[in-house]
Amino acid sequence: MTLVDQFQRRISYLRLSVTDRCDLRCAYCMPERQTFLPRSEVLSLEELHRLALGFIARGVTKLRLTGGEPLVRRDMIELVRALGRKLGDGLDELTLTTNGTRLTEFAVDLFAAGVRRVNVSLDTLDRATFARLARRDSLPQVLEGIAAARAAGLKVKLNTVALKDTNAAEIPALIEWAHGQGLELTLIEVMPLGEVEEDRFDQHLPLSAVRAALEARWTLTPSEHRTGGPARYFDIAETGGRIGLITPLTNNFCEGCNRVRVTATGQLYPCLGGGERVDLRAALRSADPAAALAEALDVAMKIKPLRHHFRIDARGEAPALPRHMSMTGG
Repeated sequence: MTLVDQFQRRISYLRLSVTDRCDLRCAYCMPERQTFLPRSEVLSLEELHRLALGFIARGVTKLRLTGGEPLVRRDMIELVRALGRKLGDGLDELTLTTNGTRLTEFAVDLFAAGVRRVNVSLDTLDRATFARLARRDSLPQVLEGIAAARAAGLKVKLNTVALKDTNAAEIPALIEWAHGQGLELTLIEVMPLGEVEEDRFDQHLPLSAVRAALEARWTLTPSEHRTGGPARYFDIAETGGRIGLITPLTNNFCEGCNRVRVTATGQLYPCLGGGERVDLRAALRSADPAAALAEALDVAMKIKPLRHHFRIDARGEAPALPRHMSMTGG
């Protein structure tokens, strides 16, 4: 039986986190001294595989592996190969979100396993800004990784978090560079998940303001392009490329939500911005895993909320939720 929530939205997309660990420390995502989960709490690769198969059996056709940074997990490529065998047999697409630092090492293997598209997080092309934002001087490795992914045959889409005091002035140059490389770029508003050292009120840049600035510079035309995700797309005549806008704060996109997220510990969050969750790890480790997992997925459909309620209204506000994006699965 397919997964349908109480608002009659069919759930066909799973974002599955394989680790909360990351080799970067982006200032909008986590604190410098982030405490990661004990390895004993994280699902094994076999459990992650069984979990994914359970979702595919219930009608999930798109699977994105996330983290943290998924490619820092040891033997991660073995999971990708195992899941890739389901392509054409219930699974239509297997993708990955990555910071790009390890793509040079893994791009060829990802393509061989059936991955055809990756999303790479890239918030700046300035090395000093990157080092300050990510707290690691890794921009050269990321750019090399993007080049390696394209050389391996992978389609690359860039994800850029719009940050008021960090990359706002650079956004047009980022778009021009991406389109010059033949890459799509999606802009994302910063989300109030987890405590970080900086105040997200100071980071928050509404994409309504970014769009207005871009329209004063270029000709933006709404695109009919859809991926099943939350982005709204625009073609830019002058660059010949396309941008996406993901606006969790200024223009809620939940009415068509088709996804759920599962953390590396097996906690299913029906909504990125909600506290509702179902423990799939307990189901997987029960006496009758198949029955327990089926029951847990049914519960998740009943508690998935209509929408999230992200807000960033004032300096000093507590985050909407205590868990970090790296914990939830980006």
